[in-house]
Amino acid sequence: MSEPNKQVVIRFIQAMGTSDAATAATCLAPDAFTLAKGFGKFAGVRRYDTIVGTIAAFKELVPTGLTPTIHTVTAEGDRVIVEFEGNATLVNGESYNNQYCMVFTLLDGKIKQVNEYFCTLLADKVLWPLVEAATRQKKI
Repeated sequence: MSEPNKQVVIRFIQAMGTSDAATAATCLAPDAFTLAKGFGKFAGVRRYDTIVGTIAAFKELVPTGLTPTIHTVTAEGDRVIVEFEGNATLVNGESYNNQYCMVFTLLDGKIKQVNEYFCTLLADKVLWPLVEAATRQKKI
C-alpha cells in the first residue's frame, strides 16, 4: 500500500504548488484536515473546504506557483512523510523559500490528515501581510 499512497501525496503536493484545487481535492478524504504545527499565524487546523479553498486562492498570492523540491519521501503503510522546499515569487515580487516536513495519514487511498511543519516565522513575516491585504480586498 505504501507506493500508491506515495503517489497520492506527491500528486497532492504538486497540485498545491500549481494552485490546482480540483486535483488536490481528488487526493483528500471528505473529512480530511491539516494541522499546521507551531505558534504562528498559520498554525492550527484546517478542514477539507478550507484546504481546497486555500489552494485555489494561492494563485492570487503566488501567481507563478510554489515549486516544490522534494528531498525525501518515506512511506510505511498508511503513513507518508515528505521533506521538501517550496520556492516561489510572490505577487509583490518578493521571494518565498520555505522548508517543509509533512506527515500524511491516508485511508483507502485518500489523505485523511496532514501534520505540517515549516518555518512559521518566515511565513508570518513574508506571507501573512499578503494574506491580510487580499482578505481585506476580498481576493481570498
